[in-house]
Amino acid sequence: MKLTHEIKRMLDALAFANVGENLNRRQKSRVMAGSAATAASAGQAPAPAAHLPQVGLYLGSELPADVMQYVVQTCVRLKHGLTVLTFQSELEARALLAPFQATLDAAGLQPRVAVLTGEPPASLIHALRKRPDVAFLICNESGYLGRGLLKGTVRQDAIPVPVVMVASGEAAAQTAPLEASPARERVA
Repeated sequence: MKLTHEIKRMLDALAFANVGENLNRRQKSRVMAGSAATAASAGQAPAPAAHLPQVGLYLGSELPADVMQYVVQTCVRLKHGLTVLTFQSELEARALLAPFQATLDAAGLQPRVAVLTGEPPASLIHALRKRPDVAFLICNESGYLGRGLLKGTVRQDAIPVPVVMVASGEAAAQTAPLEASPARERVA
């Protein structure tokens, strides 16, 4: 057998192992039955779970274009979906996403909006723990979460996923004058 075929088989097996850990019995049965039927009709080995891993976007009261550009590029490059976590109402969150709707449509992204309630850091941590499909979280470095992580008022080790902080072009220019790109990222 070819090496690429063997690697694909191993990755598919890992994806099914991940399904086994993160889904309940009914969801597992549905995934296994759906992927077996699809595989049988195509004459190939079973494919991984149908749901895409998600990139989480922590959305505050503003959404800089640099941050959204980074989010869209990351989702497309990694072939992940987009879950927006916010303490804003869904209407306010959709209004902040509206200027980027054409970009989202072109990238094939249909963001899921999850409205959080309660104490901001604790509610965010709880929501991320309930969403094992969120691979990592992106936030604006100058926003509430970014400032909290940088100042130490929000503990990074309490957040169950890696956090990528994206600085807008203006902030990146102030902190790194030799930086050539309009936005930079920092993994906390």
